[in-house]
Amino acid sequence: MDVVGLSLLDRTRTRVGSTDADAIGHTVQRAQRAEALGYDRFWVAEHHGVPGVAGSAPAVLLAVLAGATSRIRLGSAGVMLPHHQPLVVAEQFATLAAVAPGRVDLGVGRSPGFTAPVRRALRQRDPDAGTDFAADVAELRAHLEGAAEITAHPRPAAPVPLFVLATGQGLDVAARLGLPVVVGGPVLRDPDALDRYRQAFVPSAAQAQPWVAVSLDVLVADTAAAAAELALPEAWAMAQARTTGTFPPLQPVDSIRGMTATQRRYVEQSSAVTGTPAQVADELGGLLARTGAAELVASSSTHDRGALAESDAALAELFSGAASPVPG
Repeated sequence: MDVVGLSLLDRTRTRVGSTDADAIGHTVQRAQRAEALGYDRFWVAEHHGVPGVAGSAPAVLLAVLAGATSRIRLGSAGVMLPHHQPLVVAEQFATLAAVAPGRVDLGVGRSPGFTAPVRRALRQRDPDAGTDFAADVAELRAHLEGAAEITAHPRPAAPVPLFVLATGQGLDVAARLGLPVVVGGPVLRDPDALDRYRQAFVPSAAQAQPWVAVSLDVLVADTAAAAAELALPEAWAMAQARTTGTFPPLQPVDSIRGMTATQRRYVEQSSAVTGTPAQVADELGGLLARTGAAELVASSSTHDRGALAESDAALAELFSGAASPVPG
């Protein structure tokens, strides 16, 4: 395995039979374990009104994680910038950087609310009308760097690193503004997307060259069959979301029955990397070589928390000796 950075993305997934508070507690425990295992970074996300996700306020959760850890970098993957004023986001993350200096990263995206009622609650404009994401990102960076019309406080000792969670349009924005990207999903299946980003990249004061992290589910177990079972609860939840419009809490593998043909097809299309340590190392090695990624962001989740902890430990072992994750 080539030496690259390794991080976890934890969306604070809820589980059948557990409370949202349980899910938040598990995220804190997982971050502490990730630090002990030598992970470079721990990301959290922003979701609103989703039954299967308790993570709705990244800045607040990162403050809790900063108090519960001491070394690991902590980041948002991400803050959905259309839901917020750039100044407020800058102030939140500057505050985090003041209490955890050198450990805070800010990833931003542009995803809309999950459903129409959520979008209305967020006071989001007609998604067809669009938002000027590039202008918002540029304004946010100006606030973080102390170059905006007003001075955001507190002033961090150094600018908070800024990342773009990128789809096709996000890649264009990141290239134009000279920012690092975190990519997943369809972008990983488009061999030309990252080439376009790298070719169009305009160096910035904070980022001299293109920088890419790739994000996907990765689950490791003693056997290929056991690892595939670990991926089933998340794949089932995604199938439910696509066929019923509701993204549910994670269920135990034994309770996942009665799939429709369409749902089974969605489950079978899961892009998770699963297998034994040797199998996962081989598949990830090919992915990292193909994308030229500097960091792997494992967005893994499953119902069995003990099995997830074992998977995280096995993945960390594959990446022992990882390089610094800070882009440069």
